[in-house]
Amino acid sequence: MSENSISIRPPAVILCEPQLGENIGTAARAMANFGLTDLRIVTPRCGWPNERAREVSSGAVHVIDAVRAFDSVEEAVADLRFVFATTARSREVLKPVRGPVEAAETLVRFGGEGLATGVLFGRERWGLNNEEVGLSNEIVTLPVDPDFSSLNIAQAVLVIAYEWRQRATAGALPFDAGTEIPAPRKS
Repeated sequence: MSENSISIRPPAVILCEPQLGENIGTAARAMANFGLTDLRIVTPRCGWPNERAREVSSGAVHVIDAVRAFDSVEEAVADLRFVFATTARSREVLKPVRGPVEAAETLVRFGGEGLATGVLFGRERWGLNNEEVGLSNEIVTLPVDPDFSSLNIAQAVLVIAYEWRQRATAGALPFDAGTEIPAPRKS
């Protein structure tokens, strides 16, 4: 488990053929912000290890140092009991489609039972193919504008990681400033 004292097993994040080390590093940063540490990459075009990923991770080196690289999506998800595939396109694959809140609830439920889960993210240019989506249990999609549904990979990871953390911690904030009454402003 993560050092943030959450007793729920966090999901793995799987990036399929990421193009740039910068995208891996910013995805790692987004993961670390919300307590996720299991980053898996499938045949990264930029090679691995990648110094640019480390440089742009803004200190999320614990995620970068633990990255596991795989030759195929099948290998990357083989040990996971439940996987969401992310996509912004309707598919010919018959899978339940969830929004990020419902997907996070599912990940928390299974993670609370100690099951290994994951979220599969596609290539920056064209996402996942149908065979890769077929390896998942369900699809998660974000309520984006259908006329412009392309997200940066780190942005997509951030949304899913945020929703997971919200449900895993019941929305607990990292600190509380108290309930003092604000001082009046000068006129």
